[in-house]
Amino acid sequence: MSKVETIYLKDYKKSEFTVKTCDLVFELFEEHTQVTNLMSIIKVDKNCKNLVLNSVDLELIEIYLNDAKLDESRYVIEKETLTVLDVGDEFKLIIINKIYPQLNSELEGLYKSGNIFCTQNEPEGFRRITPYIDRPDVMAVFKTTLVANKERYPILLSNGNRESNFRLDDGRHGITWFDPHPKPSYLFALVAGDLGVIEGKFITKSKKYVRMYIYTDKGNESKCKHAMKSLKEAMKWDEDVYGREYDLDLYNIVAVDSFNMGAMENKGLNIFNSTYVLADEDTATDANFMGIQSVIAHEYFHNWTGNRITCRDWFQLTLKEGLTVFRDQCFSADLNSKEVQRIEDVKALRERQFVEDSSPTAHPIQPNSYIAINNFYTATVYEKGAEIIRMIYTLLGEEKYRKATDLYFQTFDGQAVRTDDFLWAMSSAGGVDLKQFERWYHQSGTPKLKVDEKFDGGKYTLTLTQIVPNAVDGSAQKPYFFPLKIALLDESGKEIEKKTLIVSKEIEEFVFKTSAKPILSINRDFSAPIIIEQTHNNYAFLMKHDKNSFVKYESAQSFGVETIEAMMRGEEIDEEFVKSYGHILDSEMDLSYKALLLELPSVLAIMQREEVVDFEPIYEAKEKLQKHLALTFKEKLLEIYTQNHKPASKELDAKSIGERSVKNRCLKLLSALESDEVIMMANAQYNGSITMTDRVAALDILENSSPEFSAVALEHFYKKYKDDTLVMNKYFSILAASHRDGTLDRVMALQNDDAYNELVPNLVRSLIGVFARNYKHFHAKDGLGYRFVVDKMIDIDKINPQMASGLAGAFKIYEKLNSVNKKLMKTELDRVVSEPSISKNVYEIVSKILKID
Repeated sequence: MSKVETIYLKDYKKSEFTVKTCDLVFELFEEHTQVTNLMSIIKVDKNCKNLVLNSVDLELIEIYLNDAKLDESRYVIEKETLTVLDVGDEFKLIIINKIYPQLNSELEGLYKSGNIFCTQNEPEGFRRITPYIDRPDVMAVFKTTLVANKERYPILLSNGNRESNFRLDDGRHGITWFDPHPKPSYLFALVAGDLGVIEGKFITKSKKYVRMYIYTDKGNESKCKHAMKSLKEAMKWDEDVYGREYDLDLYNIVAVDSFNMGAMENKGLNIFNSTYVLADEDTATDANFMGIQSVIAHEYFHNWTGNRITCRDWFQLTLKEGLTVFRDQCFSADLNSKEVQRIEDVKALRERQFVEDSSPTAHPIQPNSYIAINNFYTATVYEKGAEIIRMIYTLLGEEKYRKATDLYFQTFDGQAVRTDDFLWAMSSAGGVDLKQFERWYHQSGTPKLKVDEKFDGGKYTLTLTQIVPNAVDGSAQKPYFFPLKIALLDESGKEIEKKTLIVSKEIEEFVFKTSAKPILSINRDFSAPIIIEQTHNNYAFLMKHDKNSFVKYESAQSFGVETIEAMMRGEEIDEEFVKSYGHILDSEMDLSYKALLLELPSVLAIMQREEVVDFEPIYEAKEKLQKHLALTFKEKLLEIYTQNHKPASKELDAKSIGERSVKNRCLKLLSALESDEVIMMANAQYNGSITMTDRVAALDILENSSPEFSAVALEHFYKKYKDDTLVMNKYFSILAASHRDGTLDRVMALQNDDAYNELVPNLVRSLIGVFARNYKHFHAKDGLGYRFVVDKMIDIDKINPQMASGLAGAFKIYEKLNSVNKKLMKTELDRVVSEPSISKNVYEIVSKILKID
């Protein structure tokens, strides 16, 4: 690995030039694309003589300065820059260059996904299209003309509104698009292809008529209806809750198969990974439908929190992403179940972000430095960033929060700003001093809160101690400021006190007057992203009595974790937990919520509490507990399954989703019995149900329980869906996640399957990525799992560094591993950092894991 450059926030300087307008012409051919870029540029720093443009892998043809063609003495081409020498204070620059989208496997800049030309420019892809000042604080008005063969590429799209079109004599045609809103280059987009489309419309509150189009491969149009419905719901919600209307005449979405991210919010032309657009009951699970609703909303909400107001620099990424994740979470909660949505949000945070926070790759939501900015599109920036916005919302309350966001939009519309500017708006309109709160933006790691209780003569004292971890570099960090929702319950479960405490000191006491010692219900609704440490717990009581849905769930999970940990120490199964689990089974409640309460703690949740991690005893104890619960409650589990198994139902209402969720949870638990009866039930469900949710749940059980039935069902599934890439992602995921012996061999063989393509990120994630999260086989003590994934990282890095660095995340647990696994993992990671051609994306992740300076 050659020397890498670290970029620091402290070194930020304003651009010496700004681009006022950018007129682009793309001439799209099969072998290459020619780009003509006419920029109107203004010098900001009058002492600067030379214009430095970002430029990566571009074939320069000609440069004109104020209509005069420049010879080679007037510019300098280096590896990642093009410098134009001795420019004036205000000038026009024309650059003509060639690029080769059909050879672009990194999927950044302009590339081809199948037969579709498309772009991905966030964060630094535009420099791979044409030389430009490619940074988010340089905002220009763009006009874009696309020219291509009309038969092959009848659809030509770019940002903004369609301005004009024309035809040429050689069978080619062109369309010009104009976006009146200044934007940074990372929000530029184009698409060209022969696509199917569905159309919708939306009338804004101010009676503006907006035409909406969703484009996809022909034949998939019917699978776009849920996405269109979700888009309309998001537009209305943003008007009602934030007062934000859409600002163009058109809103276009395009679904493509090859995409590094989930989706991209390019102004007026969102480009989506097809996973988050295409869905019907036959090919998509309930979770897929919910995911589409969420991501469609997320990208739409970016129109104001990301596009109209954008980031000054990439260190401010959480400014748009944390805020927009919070907005999409609230949207999903309002349209579905608030209780279930909140729990799912917290589960995602803990499974991804808490792991990151406890690893050598931990970083604040506003990092101070990076080597490859792609590596900071992390759960910390997104999910933890959303939790920090949620705390602000809790501190201000709904009314003041709305006033604060109104002030933010009014003050900074059309600007590239910092997180400090957002906090200024929150503090000014909310009337809350957020100075100490700012530590959430600049400190890393997950704080713990030690809870001590004392009751004496009618006085209940709650002592809270913040345990703040050191930063990755070992430096001490300071106490946080956060809201903590609590309630005190009496012995019947009645709330005798409900309050939001403000915690700001390392140690502080809160005193309550009460006639008897209360039961504490703490961190209700997960009001702060912290870990609670209690010496005495009341999990069984809270599982039975607490009215707060999150605390009830949290108690069930914590009780489950402690039960499994005790079993790992050789203790017997805690029958009090078993009894509490039975109480949940017998309780009447929302079925989707009940399914969450019945879920045993994940291996990842247990792992996070271990000082030294060894996966074998975790699996052994968890499997033993599953089997005990299945035996104890077999009749009740069968009863719930039978009551809710409706194989002909394909409705997407809350009741139907809940029925599928709870019955599949019961069937999964029953599968621990490894009985013929349950295997036959799973097989019957696979063959008789008409929803993908039920098929996938049954197929997963068969794969882990019965090789014979699994082989037949998998063959049927493969034949039915082999030409549908999105469904094949599910097929590969089930096999890669299998606990059966021989899983690694099967995963390696599947790389040669006709349905697998290493150039398609979704397929890599579903096979290699899922295997890397299969703790049983990835962490096998022969080290072969590590070797396989490292081999794939090195191979994939040559074609798509962003995908490769994503796989590197599986190794973040290195520091906590037992000595055997740690040694095996280090051997493989050493191969990565010693690879001469390894990308800076992968090097940054692995060098942090190994603590290489």
